[in-house]
Amino acid sequence: MPAPATAVLPERTPERPAKPAAAARDPYFDNAKYLTIVLVVCGHAWEPLTHGGRAATAAYLTVYAFHMPAFALISGYFSRSFDMAPGRVRRLLTGVVVPYLVFEIAYTLFYRWAQDDPSYPFSLLDPWYVMWFLVALFIWRLTTPIWLALRHPVPVAMGFAVLAAVSPDLGGDISIQRTLGFLPFFVLGLTLRAEHFERLRTRRVRLLALPVGAVALGTAYAVAPWFDTGWFYRRGSVAGRGVPEWVGLFTTPALFGLALVLTACFLAWVPGRRLWFTALGAGTMYGYLLHGFIIKASRFWGWYDHPWLHTPLGELAVTAAAVGLITVLCSGPVRSVFRFVVEPRMSWMFSRRT
Repeated sequence: MPAPATAVLPERTPERPAKPAAAARDPYFDNAKYLTIVLVVCGHAWEPLTHGGRAATAAYLTVYAFHMPAFALISGYFSRSFDMAPGRVRRLLTGVVVPYLVFEIAYTLFYRWAQDDPSYPFSLLDPWYVMWFLVALFIWRLTTPIWLALRHPVPVAMGFAVLAAVSPDLGGDISIQRTLGFLPFFVLGLTLRAEHFERLRTRRVRLLALPVGAVALGTAYAVAPWFDTGWFYRRGSVAGRGVPEWVGLFTTPALFGLALVLTACFLAWVPGRRLWFTALGAGTMYGYLLHGFIIKASRFWGWYDHPWLHTPLGELAVTAAAVGLITVLCSGPVRSVFRFVVEPRMSWMFSRRT
């Protein structure tokens, strides 16, 4: 407010308040987002190596046990402020809905071209490959005010996940099984605060994370020849895994607990200081949306047909290529090129109030 003044003195211009330090990006979370998307892409790149490769299968199982739960949890943490305000609804539309429409069309056209199948159907209700996460994120974020209003939101979300696990007739539209299956992790992220992550970043927790991770990897190696990775996909009910539906009452909380423990171990070792890849954490959505074209191209055109890739050195080369790929796709130049479809402004579409 301007100070009172006489007629001969001009009003003083109000000073702009200093930007709070908390508004600055936290390198820990940017590091976490980048490392999580690295795990996502490595998991996709390792999948062809699991057919006969026990070590690759063990790494694949370990990563798939928690990488998408971690992705959902971090997404929930950064969705805590969503309150249906016009500005936030606008960002939801431009940052989730528009990219979904654009990339769902792009992936469909890519499939038609790569497979020479012009009749391949296009459907907004049946997300293709990685696009399911944008549908889930839209639903999760749109329902955020409801979850924040509940006294015990995580158990309620777990109830929906269990319902999805035991309901074979729920249907596959809008990836509803996955949306509900990963919902508890998003809702848990909504309930977390910065101090919860700080508790993970202590020397004691980091040291405890090492044997836990080793046991998880060792267990994955032991069960690799027979374990069904579909348990981690959450694409459908447990009936599709060849067990009675009631088993989902127990496996859903158990898988939640497993993923939560491994996510905690992962987050405990995420660096908190600014590193060479920290800035890439702001571009994870770009990497997520774009890497699917390369991953699918490798399947369509038989890139994994070379026997050398299924050797230990070949598996390391695939891993290095996956890390390099996602690093490039999250980089500033790539973001500049694709910002018009991943983060479009679309000012012409919205009222000035937003």
